[in-house]
Amino acid sequence: MTKFKISEVNLWYNDFQALHSVTMDVESNAITAFIGPSGCGKSTLLKSLNRMNDLIEGCRITGEFLLDGEDIYGNIDINMLRKRVGMVFQKPNPFPMSIYDNIAFGPRTHGIKTKHKLDQIVEKSLRDAAIWDEVKDRLKRSAFSLSGGQQQRLCIARTLSVSPDVLLMDEPTSALDPISTAKIEDLVTELGKEYTVIIVTHNMQQATRISNKTAFFLLGEMIEYEETETMFSKPRDKRCEDYITGRFG
Repeated sequence: MTKFKISEVNLWYNDFQALHSVTMDVESNAITAFIGPSGCGKSTLLKSLNRMNDLIEGCRITGEFLLDGEDIYGNIDINMLRKRVGMVFQKPNPFPMSIYDNIAFGPRTHGIKTKHKLDQIVEKSLRDAAIWDEVKDRLKRSAFSLSGGQQQRLCIARTLSVSPDVLLMDEPTSALDPISTAKIEDLVTELGKEYTVIIVTHNMQQATRISNKTAFFLLGEMIEYEETETMFSKPRDKRCEDYITGRFG
């Protein structure tokens, strides 16, 4: 089943065209990886899926993004869109508050006030992000007391706390050590069973380990989009083959 339908999308930053006629369907309850060299448009497309690019002056988009059949650039409440389509960034960005309040922040914003309900959401979100056992005895401590890998899982828990449909991840492990990276990859694999996950990664081994489908981007174009196993074993396009075999990028 299709979660996101992307049709003929072009995007400009002032005079620079960053995306050229991108068309793809993103499947529900699966993990889709975007790969390609720096500056190829993968993060630009990712940020368009919850309208983060709205914040950039001079950004202009044509084409269509449908989320469950609804045009996300039409008459839609942006706050509700970002509740449904959560974002995890490259560097962990916990709020300057306690571990508990980081997770409770979103639900409170959306009107949940009772302590019992918030406690339930905080515990479930931290469990789903595979960090509950590490933090359950220090929920009142600052989020900054956690290690980098723990902070990133906290940020994932914070995203999960508002019950999104889609998780966007922009190189979520690039600032982490190998052990933390492995934990996040295990977590993403689990989350892919329940959520639609779209992950931008420079790490092709990571794409092969965790994703169901992979899209390869080059100079703002989507060159190939295929089942991950097929793409990495039998890419159709020579440019894709050259990239995944390390000839450039």
